[in-house]
Amino acid sequence: MNQTEFILKAEDCVQAMRQLDDESIDLVVTSPPYNLGIKYRDYNDSRTSDEYLSWCKEWAKEVKRVLKMDGSFFLNLGSCPSNPLIPHELVVEMKKRLFVLQNTFHWIKSISVQTKGGETISAGHFKPLRSKRFVTDCHEYVFHLSKTGHTQLDRLAVGVPYSDKSNIARWSHTKGRDLRCRGNNWFIPYKTIVSRSKERPHPATFPTELAVFCIKIHGCRPDLVMMDPFLGIGHSALAARQCGIAKFIGFDIDNEYVEVARKALVKGSTEPTADLLESMPRFRKASKVKQQSLFP
Repeated sequence: MNQTEFILKAEDCVQAMRQLDDESIDLVVTSPPYNLGIKYRDYNDSRTSDEYLSWCKEWAKEVKRVLKMDGSFFLNLGSCPSNPLIPHELVVEMKKRLFVLQNTFHWIKSISVQTKGGETISAGHFKPLRSKRFVTDCHEYVFHLSKTGHTQLDRLAVGVPYSDKSNIARWSHTKGRDLRCRGNNWFIPYKTIVSRSKERPHPATFPTELAVFCIKIHGCRPDLVMMDPFLGIGHSALAARQCGIAKFIGFDIDNEYVEVARKALVKGSTEPTADLLESMPRFRKASKVKQQSLFP
């Protein structure tokens, strides 16, 4: 597997993307702030709807400019009872002048299913919602946007076996393989943690595996250039390394989050954790040369 080149910068993403060449990015996987009042360190997540949508169009224009004609833009968005329409409002704005909505995936964090024997099985994790009006939200959206709507995907890269094996011979398109398209429901639970503040030092993250799914279904090639304009603590960067793509570019306005991402990559972590923050001064001193070589 190729060694991925990483360029991680603590910089406003709009200004940072303006330094990139037109059509230089194959794949964008990101999750911007949702405007739900989340307490970030260096960002106001409580804007008016008009202000938020205007800001999103500003950074989305830069995403479109740098994205290749056959590129994919995977946009993860969630909502809450106080602002249930924000994912839809934002994707409608994206669709008006910038992108084509090619696919809509549902990131399922928790689910309960009933077996054929009548047993109910629950899997995954969710944040309980105490309300007499609203139910607990167990999913988020991942909108797959492209410039033309004709970007080809590797649908079987995240495929699953047939539950009814007779379908393998029944359908000619299987070509004898026990593998079918997973569809647009992706059950990807968070890893179990004891303390969010100690083990997930960011108020809004997606699992590394979610970004891996996006990379694979776009078509994982060793020459891919991937970008995340809202890097956070680096789950998308870890996914890029796991998939062995050529180059990853990430931006975040918060310098400490970028440092966590850098250290997670050097450490070989699969998920960045808060313990990486504790030795930051010692880390800078001990591995200054290594950081400079890995992260220009």
